[in-house]
Amino acid sequence: MKVSQSLSIPLYPNTGSRGSAGANPSLHRVQGRNKSPGRVPAHRRAHTHTYQAHTRDNLGSPMHLICMSLDCGRKPMQTQGEHANSTQGGPGKRTQVSLLRGSSATHWATVPPYMKVTTKKNYWKSFVMRAEQPNFKEVVNISYGDFHAMGMKYITFVRQILAASAYPELLKSRQLPVDVEQRIVQFFKDWGKQSIGCYSEDFGISCVRRNVARFIEERDGGIACDRENIYITNGATNGLQVQYTKKVYCQIMQRTGVLVPVPSYTRFRLMVLEAGGVNVPYYLNEGHSWALDMTEMKRALKCAREHCSPKILYLINPGNPTGQVMSRKTMEGVIKFAAEEKLFLVADEVYQDQVFGDNCSFLSFKKVLFEMGSEYRDNVELVSLNSVSKAYLGECGFRCGYLETINIDPEAITQLRILITSSSFPSISGQIVLDILMKPPQPGEPSYEIFNKEKTFIMNTLARNSKLAVQTINALPGLRCNPIQASISATHCATVPPQSHHALDLYPGLFYCMQLLEETGIVLDPGTGFGENDGRDHIRYMNRPDTRRKHTQTRGEHANFTQGGPGK
Repeated sequence: MKVSQSLSIPLYPNTGSRGSAGANPSLHRVQGRNKSPGRVPAHRRAHTHTYQAHTRDNLGSPMHLICMSLDCGRKPMQTQGEHANSTQGGPGKRTQVSLLRGSSATHWATVPPYMKVTTKKNYWKSFVMRAEQPNFKEVVNISYGDFHAMGMKYITFVRQILAASAYPELLKSRQLPVDVEQRIVQFFKDWGKQSIGCYSEDFGISCVRRNVARFIEERDGGIACDRENIYITNGATNGLQVQYTKKVYCQIMQRTGVLVPVPSYTRFRLMVLEAGGVNVPYYLNEGHSWALDMTEMKRALKCAREHCSPKILYLINPGNPTGQVMSRKTMEGVIKFAAEEKLFLVADEVYQDQVFGDNCSFLSFKKVLFEMGSEYRDNVELVSLNSVSKAYLGECGFRCGYLETINIDPEAITQLRILITSSSFPSISGQIVLDILMKPPQPGEPSYEIFNKEKTFIMNTLARNSKLAVQTINALPGLRCNPIQASISATHCATVPPQSHHALDLYPGLFYCMQLLEETGIVLDPGTGFGENDGRDHIRYMNRPDTRRKHTQTRGEHANFTQGGPGK
């Protein structure tokens, strides 16, 4: 029996309480109206925004709606007193808050999900006082991967297509390139509708799914791809939500375990918790450029089986937030491991178009799987994901991506289709952007020269800034960073003076990020937000087009900070 079949469940099961061994029980929703204590400075709002950004896009998503329907077995919302106790835990207590939305009376908890909140009152008083008279002129948020918010220019061809598809009268102006006009006319002809205001088909517009299948075939060297296995969703995150809503609840006594890399994508771990699953961390090997260690993965699986039923192996390639690219040998080892242990593979491949490391190239898990022979090709279950948000397009706001299913049990596919049908349709504008990503302008077409110039500039900028980031970080005392091979993030290790963070009872990485924000206005993410709790202190940095002056600014602040004492 396939893993997906063993995980098949009714659409709305009665799950009861979500608490069990291995899961973090500190999931709080704060009841009451969102009353502001007064004016909040811009950089303090930016810091709060950083924590909220990890979960805000899940509102109204299939995952959110279904989890709310499954929440009938839980106790009512925690009172304000309970919340106060949970967020003011005593010495040694680490509190984790999941930002969930329940009703109009529920507001966002602005407590960081990875923050140890027991601190010295004098520090917080000073923290508030400094907020009123900051030492900087602007807030620079490089804590999350919103390309356009960080200054990246859009691709002209994409915006021309979007503008004319939304307002077809522009086609009469004859100011657009011929291939733009032809592309729009052909799109509406293939779709069979005449306005982007119409509903989409349940699993995505047929012609877009066809182009996705063609893209995958070309990417993987001719390996066949059936468009019936392609499902277009409102972003790759939504695709993950649909998959885990279907899989995590199972009709067995133990809850489903999900093997998750550390460091890893923050929102994914929250999704697993919200769906009632158990996050099973396996640690990447920083000493070998964040490589996946099979010995560590086997250890994690063995430990997990003591308190849950591990069924799913989540992989990120290229890595986020670590920026590494898996080798073929590593991928083959993972596939063999999944086959032996009967694990369901989920490959997050949203950074596949952003590989720029020396001697690095992207290989999809599907390609490697199919080239390993029928023993694996016909049996290992795999779901792979891609998105328009993280490619060179960087179109996060259009919320569109796709997932491809391979070797999934037919009964599980039926449930997947039911879940997708019951959720919101993928947006038409997002699918148009996805269609461009899958089928960009080709050499000889009128728009190709400008398109290729803009794409090349973006890729070169990301590669240049990645190298600059690594050079800057490694030149600073107490910091070290592996070379970045792909994506837009760097995770570096920080050595923070113990007398500083110990006196304040804060995680070192969080303390460093708070100090950097107060002194420079630069917002970074501490590594504890990416699942680390083993004593390592890491910080994530996101590349942006105008980072050179920020590197210089950070260099001076870091030197001052590492020489400071308890009162710094």
